[in-house]
Formats: sequence, structure tokens, C-alpha cells
Amino acid sequence: MAKNGKSEVETHGLDLDHELPAAENEAQENSAASGASVSADPESELQKLKAERDTLIDRLARSQAEFENARKRAIREQQEYREYAVSDLVKSLLPILDSFERALHTSSKDDTDLRSGVELIYKQLLDALSKSGLRPIPARGEPFDPHLHEAIEMVDTDEVEDHHVLDELQRGYKLKDRLLRPAMVRVARNPKS
Repeated sequence: MAKNGKSEVETHGLDLDHELPAAENEAQENSAASGASVSADPESELQKLKAERDTLIDRLARSQAEFENARKRAIREQQEYREYAVSDLVKSLLPILDSFERALHTSSKDDTDLRSGVELIYKQLLDALSKSGLRPIPARGEPFDPHLHEAIEMVDTDEVEDHHVLDELQRGYKLKDRLLRPAMVRVARNPKS
């Protein structure tokens, strides 16, 4: 089996140092022969391994606790953000609320003063909401768009083109690019178009 004193395994170029460990009996014989590779006291080796294990378990428990605390903190911060996200909008509406209170406390015999005051308050409210990204949806005279308009009624008429908005019953709004509320409209049905 051996050629020139070398085993057949060595001749094929295998690395004997990286082979699978020998069987249990062979391992004991090899370790007894080497003697220096195994520590003299297995009990001290066991104590070292237990101490290392306890250290790793402690680090794992601390890491898990830190992660749980961070998760709870993130949830709490998100909840607080949601609760107070509208605070800027509410602050911008406070002057309008003040204007309504002043209008209600003043007695005017002239309806034109009251109307002009309400128009001013309405303009203030629209300005405050538009700064927050609110935009009215154009409806009257526009082609009916089911994504922006909610048809309440179809009306036969010659005044407006077919499938165009005849009247706006309630204004619709977008908040930035998202539809907040569709416009409630009456749509024209023009048989001549």
C-alpha cells in the first residue's frame, strides 16, 4: 500500500492536519502521547467555560433590555408626535377663532358690516389652511372626475356640456396631493353634445 515509505493518502496531496478528528480511542492515545495540549486540570477549564458562558448570557440579557427600551421609546415618541402633529395648524387657527368671538360680541345694526366681517374671517381661515397645504378642488364647469367629484345628481340641461359639473353642493379639498374630501356635485347630462 505504501510507496517509498509514504502512505497512499499522502501521495494524493491531502492535508493530514485538516482531516476529521480520529476516533475516540485514537484521540485518547494521541492526547496521552502529546500530553501538553490538554490542560492538567479539567475542573479549572470547566470553571473558565462557565464564567465565559455567564458573561455572554449577561451581555445578551443587557442587549435585549436595551433593545426593548429603545422600542418602547420609539413607540412613545411616535404617539406623542401623532398627538401634537396638528399643533401648528391649531395655532394658526387661533386668530380666526378670536375674530369669530369679536364678531359675536359686537352688535351691529347694519348687515353689510356683519357680512364683510364674516368674509374677512373666511379669508383668514382659507389663508391659514392653505399654508398647511389645503387646496380647494375646482368643480363648477369642470369635466366630471370620479376621483375628485362625487356625483349626487344628473341633471338634463343645455347650459353646460355633457358630463361637466353643473353645480357644486359642497366644496371638496385636497391636503397637499392627497384627496381629503371629494366635491359633492350635480353633473350635467346634455343630450345635444
